[in-house]
Amino acid sequence: MSVADARRQFADVLNAASARGQITYITSRGRRVAAVVPLPIAEAADQTDTGEVG
Repeated sequence: MSVADARRQFADVLNAASARGQITYITSRGRRVAAVVPLPIAEAADQTDTGEVG
């Protein structure tokens, strides 16, 4: 999804992540630059990056 589309549909993108567990990739000029992910996935990645648990 382009940055412009994500901006216009932000509430829907957040709902898709939180309610349905959907990952949405945000693109700029056709390249992935970010992702909106469900919170459990983000927290798991954060723990992996820092080596922390909890």
